[in-house]
Amino acid sequence: MTDVIIVGGGPVGLLLACELTLSGADVLVLEAASGAERRTRSLGLRSLNARTVQSLALRGLTGPLAEAQQAMFDELSEGREHGDDMTAPPPAQVDVVALMVEVVQKGMIKGHFSGLPLLEPGGGAEYLMLKQHQLESVLAARAAELGVTVRQGCQVTDVTQDETGVAATLADGRVVRGAYLVGCDGGRSVVRKRSGFAFSGTPATMTGRTAVAELADVGAITSSLRGPGGLVNLSMVPGEIATIEFDGGPGERDAPMTAEELQESLRRVTGRDVVVTRLETGIRYSDNTRHTDTYRKGRILLAGDAAHVHSPIGGQGLNLGLQDAVNLGWKLGLVTRGLAPESFLDTYTAERHPVAARVLRNTRAQVALMRPGAQVDALREVLTEVLELPDARRYFSAMVEGTGVDYAPEAADSLVGRFFPPLGEVMPVEPPGGRAVVAACPAGGLLADGRGLVVGPSGEGRPGEIAAGHRDRVRVASEAAPGADILLVRPDGYVAWEGGRDGLSEALATWFGPAR
Repeated sequence: MTDVIIVGGGPVGLLLACELTLSGADVLVLEAASGAERRTRSLGLRSLNARTVQSLALRGLTGPLAEAQQAMFDELSEGREHGDDMTAPPPAQVDVVALMVEVVQKGMIKGHFSGLPLLEPGGGAEYLMLKQHQLESVLAARAAELGVTVRQGCQVTDVTQDETGVAATLADGRVVRGAYLVGCDGGRSVVRKRSGFAFSGTPATMTGRTAVAELADVGAITSSLRGPGGLVNLSMVPGEIATIEFDGGPGERDAPMTAEELQESLRRVTGRDVVVTRLETGIRYSDNTRHTDTYRKGRILLAGDAAHVHSPIGGQGLNLGLQDAVNLGWKLGLVTRGLAPESFLDTYTAERHPVAARVLRNTRAQVALMRPGAQVDALREVLTEVLELPDARRYFSAMVEGTGVDYAPEAADSLVGRFFPPLGEVMPVEPPGGRAVVAACPAGGLLADGRGLVVGPSGEGRPGEIAAGHRDRVRVASEAAPGADILLVRPDGYVAWEGGRDGLSEALATWFGPAR
């Protein structure tokens, strides 16, 4: 019997599979679509915010992702230079695209709040932008390296559980059993619905459309956040066009989009007689905002859009789901190995539910700031002035970057609950054999294998001796821990505990199970 069945092979499901495998669990991913079908969903661009980039850096994934981003930028530049008259945007739009590429490559952008840019003029911002299929390709390659089994074309129609495990029923009648199951199957999650998770929130107030299409006169429109009827965006990707209208939400999301539908939307949003001559494919979305009351029911858990949905404005949804995966993976791995009680999984909801609630709140606010009208125009002008204040800019930047997350807000004067501070480029590391060596790698490299990390001074009674029985779950670095004698860092990069030698054994047992 498989340790963990993951329903959904998108970015969240693939990253979770990698995290679970690193923690020692046997994983099976069931994905309804084929690779070709998933590629057709890769419309628009996806942004990875600072915290997600930092988390992926812990596993050595930012290099391949940066290469994918550069390949996309090179392809876009080449396409702009050689595109035909039907898909090439007007010169002004080319300038906007070139500027966006430049600020991303130079680390000058942290994200945006309702279209108001949050810039880092001196550079150094951690931010990546790429197509979803590129992200999935990198994660799928890592999953394959780790030996994860991914089965495509396996549509799950029902899930059940008992005291011994879970069962996933496929569309063809086959039943797959496992000890635990995680639904990473999106906003219309079968796992969530069949398992009876409450999913409350607010209904849609807007309709978004993104399509690959051709216009009779490509110069007839330009990107605008403040059109008379909503928003229009000519994507950095040639041929992609997006609109947002505040019309109460899409009446039918699944019917194929037509050229006439997109044309009418463009006319309402821009006030111009736009003509769409061809539509290749298109999708609809909304600001339907809902949240489950818990992320776990017995042996069934949820992650990503299966647990929370909201407007895509601000680009936080993907990042929220990926952070769910890195929080849950190591915890569920310990439980499947019998090293932690099943109740340990309750920390997943306790930590991640408040984070998602805050994201749902700020995305509702961003939708409100996108609405047409003189009052909202004035509000945006005021907020633009507010964002010139350094403290305000830091607050909003931390919000959209995900760097304001604190899993232990009650520990106000402690590093506990916060992301592990960097320790520098070179750090002495104590291997299982006990003799200290020097690892020429950033601190993140010490977490690459999915184990936790003990950081503390060497010498008599050093942390390495205390942690000897946990070496299969943590490694030890001899370094002056910032702000504490010893730090215990979780596999997801957050500080679990800080203190002196006397408390380390108990902390290890609490977070990583009994010594061996």
